[in-house]
Amino acid sequence: MTAGPLVVLVGPMGSGKSTVGALLAERLGVPFLDTDHAVERRTGRSVADIITTDGEPSFRALEHEAVARAVAEHTGVLALGGGAVLHAGTRALLAELPTLFLDVGVGEAMKRLGEGTGRPLLADGPQQRWEHLMADRRALYLGLARAVVPTDDRTPHEIERAVTEELEREKA
Repeated sequence: MTAGPLVVLVGPMGSGKSTVGALLAERLGVPFLDTDHAVERRTGRSVADIITTDGEPSFRALEHEAVARAVAEHTGVLALGGGAVLHAGTRALLAELPTLFLDVGVGEAMKRLGEGTGRPLLADGPQQRWEHLMADRRALYLGLARAVVPTDDRTPHEIERAVTEELEREKA
């Protein structure tokens, strides 16, 4: 059995990684870790502040460090920030881990994210920016994922159950 997280959730902003990850961890009785929150705890700053003040490359370096630490130490459910997959080192770390892609369409993502307030990568037209980010990242999510779980028109509990079913399929 591979050491590291029980499952890694990847996907774009608005796919439900943090919400579903917390529900899944509770169901499985394991700890939950969101790498964005890990970066915030370590730096004492918000992701938005880091990106706005220091730039996205600085945040991506901190994010990669958080992922590397989590892969080495965390044994529960791990949720990555939407852009974590952009880092080649992060993709290498995830290559052998049970990674699931929470897929969401633009319409559903916009309902969940609203105006994208507090998300600097969605400034200046959230829907257009989200579509552009997703176009850049979709192939990376798919390349890492052992399974894709659609999240449109599903509640967090429904998504969590679908993720649980995928994990059980993988064990079989």
